[in-house]
Amino acid sequence: MNDRKHRVLLTAQRLFVKKGFATTSVQDILDESHISKGTFYNYFSSKNECLMTILSHAQEITDVRRKELMIGKDPSDKEIFAKQIAVRMEINREHQLIPLFEAIFHSKDPELRDFIKKHHMAELAWLSRRLVNLYGREAEPYALDGAIMVVGMFKHFINVWVSSLKEEINLFKLINFILCRTDAIMLNMIQTGEKLLGDRIYLPDNEVPYEDFCTKEKILERLSFFSNSLEEEPKGKQFADFLINEIQSDHPRVHLTETVLKAFGGAFTSTPLEIEAKELAFSISNFMSALQE
Repeated sequence: MNDRKHRVLLTAQRLFVKKGFATTSVQDILDESHISKGTFYNYFSSKNECLMTILSHAQEITDVRRKELMIGKDPSDKEIFAKQIAVRMEINREHQLIPLFEAIFHSKDPELRDFIKKHHMAELAWLSRRLVNLYGREAEPYALDGAIMVVGMFKHFINVWVSSLKEEINLFKLINFILCRTDAIMLNMIQTGEKLLGDRIYLPDNEVPYEDFCTKEKILERLSFFSNSLEEEPKGKQFADFLINEIQSDHPRVHLTETVLKAFGGAFTSTPLEIEAKELAFSISNFMSALQE
């Protein structure tokens, strides 16, 4: 996403939150962004697509931050899982997304409602995969039921907390409380063999195949292309070139590389390159982990 399009999105998002999605016109966005109608429609086919792009971009940021937390970590680490769950709530708060989701929820527009349904199913798919990481392959038939219950618990606890206690949510207290209950739920389903929806509902699989994402050749190709675009980012380019040299080495220094990866990902935080940099950091970490096996 280029800088100008990113600025238009930020302007549109601010207007959607301030005025409401339904009452914000394309002309409002044009006036506030100082762009022509042609430029807007070059970026987005409609106001709907502009809103969906805002939410999709937030989802991409959520995905890369979750992956960044996994760098060099055990997938069954529940503390990491708790932090990954917190990421979505933090992103929603940082980007003021709740009013936008509510606008779609109350909308009768089929395009927007279909979008939010796919968004919800993608989150259930991610949760299901992570529950299998935590509880093992034997949990797979019960993971979707578990994911649905986790989402339900969060939704209702947050609603009651906010409406009745009228105080700021203690995020990690809530997450840890629900994950402790999830332990009992998942283990009971595994022991009894009981499931309700199981594999009866199709869940999207948005994961990039490991062999297509984390091979040495593919990583070097993507990293070299990324490095060549950083002529005006000397610090980021220095990190990228170091990683290229380590990956090309016959004996890459795994622990040193893991340290540099965190700095590499952090160097692009809150920039248009954040998503690509952190995706690269995640794939490089997976590649390094495979070398140690």
